[in-house]
Amino acid sequence: MRFTDHLRNAAAPIWAAEHRHPFVTGIGDGTLHVEKFRHYMMQDYVFLIDFSRVIALAVAKAEVLEDMAWLARLLHETLNTEMALHVGFCADFGITEADLRATKPFPTNLAYTRHMLACAYSGDAGETATAILPCSWGYSVIGQTLAARGLPRHPLYRRWIEMYASPEFAALADWLREFVDRRADAGGDHYRARLEGIFLTSSRYEYMFWDAAYRLEGWSVWENSEL
Repeated sequence: MRFTDHLRNAAAPIWAAEHRHPFVTGIGDGTLHVEKFRHYMMQDYVFLIDFSRVIALAVAKAEVLEDMAWLARLLHETLNTEMALHVGFCADFGITEADLRATKPFPTNLAYTRHMLACAYSGDAGETATAILPCSWGYSVIGQTLAARGLPRHPLYRRWIEMYASPEFAALADWLREFVDRRADAGGDHYRARLEGIFLTSSRYEYMFWDAAYRLEGWSVWENSEL
């Protein structure tokens, strides 16, 4: 069994809960309230900035030139293709790029990105890649699953599904899996256990991010006050 298959099995209850979450199913059938999706898109834009920083650290820590090239490609796709899509989506809501850049992360967003950045700064390229794998791989799986059920009539949700169900996005997720597999195979039991812990934590944060967006999460204290 591939190591990443083992990781997926270990996180199976978390991933199943993601697929059942009303935010995800609401995108799939077109019933998600637009305000929740708007909140999610603004937060995801902020998330992708730190996500890109994590990938950049993985590029710097990779030991093989070909791995650096693939990680750089993932960085390019995130910084340009995926973030450009977010800007375009938000424009449909009347949200400008200046509005996006002024967006502050909600608590779950901040906690998730700090987890990934901590893995990237303190760990090696394999640990860094494992921290982002549940996002890259998980979105690919969700996109393909929702597309297989039939695209919704809602144009924004249709476009979102089409992007994450695309072969190009799947190829990057597949490569990231292969990279983690290689790093795990080269490491010992202690290293693989560390990767599993990182993967499970990121998977939990993936679920929490969907849930926070659905709840329109914000800061409960002193959000608009000066201390």
